[in-house]
Formats: sequence, structure tokens, C-alpha cells
Amino acid sequence: MLIAIFRQFFLLGCMSFGGPAAHLGYFKHHFVDSLRWLSINRYSQLISLSQALPGPGSSQVSFAIGVERAGVLGGIAAFIGFTLPSFLIMVLIAISAHQFDAVYFAIIAGLKLFAVVIVADATLSMAKSFCTSAVLKLLAIMSTLALILFPMLGTQIAILVTAAIIGALWPLLNLAKSTENVSREKNNINWIALGLFALLLAISFIPLGENAALFAPFYQAGAMVFGGGHVVLPVLQAGVPTLSDDQFLTAYASAQAIPGPMFTIATYLGAQLNSAQPLVGALIATLLIFLPGFLLMLAFQKSWINLASNPRFASSIAALNAAVVGFLAAALYSPIWTSAVSNVWHIALVIAAFAWLRMKKPPIWWLLLLFIGVGLGQHYWAL
Repeated sequence: MLIAIFRQFFLLGCMSFGGPAAHLGYFKHHFVDSLRWLSINRYSQLISLSQALPGPGSSQVSFAIGVERAGVLGGIAAFIGFTLPSFLIMVLIAISAHQFDAVYFAIIAGLKLFAVVIVADATLSMAKSFCTSAVLKLLAIMSTLALILFPMLGTQIAILVTAAIIGALWPLLNLAKSTENVSREKNNINWIALGLFALLLAISFIPLGENAALFAPFYQAGAMVFGGGHVVLPVLQAGVPTLSDDQFLTAYASAQAIPGPMFTIATYLGAQLNSAQPLVGALIATLLIFLPGFLLMLAFQKSWINLASNPRFASSIAALNAAVVGFLAAALYSPIWTSAVSNVWHIALVIAAFAWLRMKKPPIWWLLLLFIGVGLGQHYWAL
């Protein structure tokens, strides 16, 4: 059974291009429609839970499908299978990065512009989905301004806590009071998984030595990132200031270009942090960033219907999602825009590519190749 789960997710991990939304489509077609491992209603519940929790949305759903099929070991097999292809590719990119010459840095310049377009599109899409009222829009704007003025991890934590409190005290959603779909059974929260999540999060803020300090931000990011892979960029950048903007943006653009989960950004960054043993660094960072989301998924997988029916809980989630839009908007300004756009031609190109993406929705590969070509063109034209 475990080998079958690993095999199915490994095959999907090799061909799942397009980001989290596309991954969920692949999962539905493969595991609901074709293999019938779970019903469409149960699959929808897992997606809803993944959207409400911090962590990598599509990877959390893959983990949950494995748990539904064969318990925790099934979830681990699903995670390894789905993540392994992108993990190996990102390690290879990180290890070989230092061997490149000026052409490599020209490609990086193009990838920075690519990141501007992709993050701008993600910001607009998330704003339309999550900022559906005046209060939620205001939360997003205030979150953006706070992070631009005070770009640090402490600011992000304060924003998330404040947003959750506001949502709990001030209902932001009009939920039907019907209890028709609410389970009458005991909530069945997995307190061991939830307790382990909280314990590891608390330990991550305790100074335990230089190596622990290097990698603790990956667990913290996985525990705080609502909204998926796009949002992990600003959170990690605030938590790991020892890496350059080039390293962050290269990791981001590379994760966009390969199949599998975008959270393998951490794979590249972990390898860069531990240049003496890049594979070890990549493995530690990858496990730490995925672990919080999986522990939370395990904790609430059996109790989600009851929790989602609680108006205060749902309102807090809505406020957190709005604040996350601000995270992404602040990252779009700095470091993405400020480090990528340097002249009027860059501005024109970014606007044109953004309009093309929004109106025609070309494959991400087309945009990626376009901006690599732009970077190389700038390099050889300058020569």
C-alpha cells in the first residue's frame, strides 16, 4: 500500500506544473475521478481545511490523501513521492549555481523581472479572493504599510496575531447559522499533533546555537504562511537575512519553473545556507518548512466540519488571509520590484507581460523563457 501511494504521488510530482491550484486539479482527476481513493465531498473538505491552515496548500492535501488511505505512514509516503522530484532539481540548481559565469547573472536579472509579474498576479488574485469587504481590504492595506515601514519577522508575527484577534472579536463573514452539515460527533482533534506543532514552534524561538538559528526560520515560516508558496518568499526573507535578494529570487523563480510544490524554495535556500554540506542543508530546510503544515493538517483533519461552522473561527481565518495579501503586496514592492526594475524599459516590459498573463493566461513556461531571453539579451547587448 505505501509503495503504491509513493508511486502515484511520485508520478504526479514529476509532471505537476502550474502551481498549487493546478496541483489540486491533478489530484481530483487522479485520486477522486480515476482511482476513487476518496469521495468528492471529502476531497472538498480537505481543500477547505488546507486553505484555512498555514502551510503549503497542495502538499497538505496530498499528505491528507495519504493519511486517508493508509494513516500517518501513508501521508509520509505521499509527501516524499510528491516532493522528491522538485527537491532533487532544486538541490542540483543550488549546487551548480556558483559554477556559472556572467551569463548566469544575466539569467538571474531576467528571473527577477519574471518574479515581479508572477507575484503581482498572485497578489491581485489573492486580493480578489480574500479582500471581499471594506474591513478586509483595510486589513490588507495596513499589513502592507506596516511591513514596508518595519520589514522584520516580528512585524509579521504581530500582524498575524492582531488580525486573528480582530477576526475573532469582530465577525467579518456572514455565515449561515444552519447546523445542517455540522457533525454531531466529538471534534476528534489530534492533540498530540497539535501539541508537537506548538512545542516545536516555541523551541524555534529559543537560541540553541548558530546552526539552529540558521534553520529555525524555516519552521517558523511553515507555521505562519497562509496563502501558499508565493507568500513564503517575504516570510523567509525576513527570517533569513544572511542570504541575498538574488538567492531568494532565484529560488522563487526556479520553484515556479519546475513541477511539484513551491515550498521547495526552502530546498534551494537550505543548500545555500550550508554550502559545505548542501544536501544536508537542503534536507533540513525542506523538512522544517513542510512539517508545521502537516502537523496542523493531522491535528484538524477529523474535526474540520465542526470548526468551519464556528463564526468566530471562520472570521479569524478571513482576517488572516487578508493580512497575508498585505504580506505579498509588501514583498512585491521590496525586495522584488526594487531589486528587479531599474529603468523605464523594465517597467514597460513588466506591465506588458502582466497584461498578457491576466488576459491570455499563457503557460508559465512561456513567460519564464521570455524573461530568460530578456536577461540574456541585456547581457549580450551590453557587450
